[in-house]
Amino acid sequence: MNPFMVGSMVFAFTLGGALIANWARTALPEHHLGEESRDTVKLAIGLIATMTALVLGLVTASAKSSFDAMDLAVKHTAVDVLTRDRLLARYGPETGQIRGALRNAVAGRIDAILREAASGLTDVDPMRSGTATGSESLADAIQLLTPHDDSQQSLKSRARDLAEEILQVRWLVFAGVGSSVPGPFITILVFWLTITFASFGLFAPRNGTVVMALFVCAVSVGSAVFLILELDGPFDGFIRVSVEPLRYAHANMNQ
Repeated sequence: MNPFMVGSMVFAFTLGGALIANWARTALPEHHLGEESRDTVKLAIGLIATMTALVLGLVTASAKSSFDAMDLAVKHTAVDVLTRDRLLARYGPETGQIRGALRNAVAGRIDAILREAASGLTDVDPMRSGTATGSESLADAIQLLTPHDDSQQSLKSRARDLAEEILQVRWLVFAGVGSSVPGPFITILVFWLTITFASFGLFAPRNGTVVMALFVCAVSVGSAVFLILELDGPFDGFIRVSVEPLRYAHANMNQ
């Protein structure tokens, strides 16, 4: 889902519903707008507003949780990669080729994230992109090292364990690239917001102040949905997970 398109749709539906209802009130019989009708509509809209708040809270929590998980995964990967590079450096000069391949793999992953952000790509196949086989080859290369003493054996074991952790985090990142906000949630949310704003317009007087207030409220609601969906796309849009930890790790590898 394109956050800007969905946010604009929410704005258009809510403001349009309010303005249409405000215009339609002139065609309704007077008793349809009386105190009893007004109180009944207020009770019904209060129920819808409560459900809307609950759905917004659930969607916001889901999107924020997904964003924070991706941000933590990137930082964790950067720390693990840099630690593995230092372990291999302490192992000995025979790991030079592995360290060089590891640094190239990090650079390739940074480029892949930036390409995904630029294209808005969310359906990423790690096997097709080559990041999976490259990372697994590095893990296999570490496994094939032949330690000559207990110190090298210890360093090899720690580097191997970190390699497996990085592989697990990589799959977590790829699995979480897709949207965590279900489409039906957004559809129902737009419907409820439209009904709520229509009730505002139905009983509001027709003047410039009312129209401006409805306009500002519609912009605010549309912006809120836009921000939620921006958080739901951790590697694209205006709000995205930073790749600076990976860049820092890349800059300090092979030192």
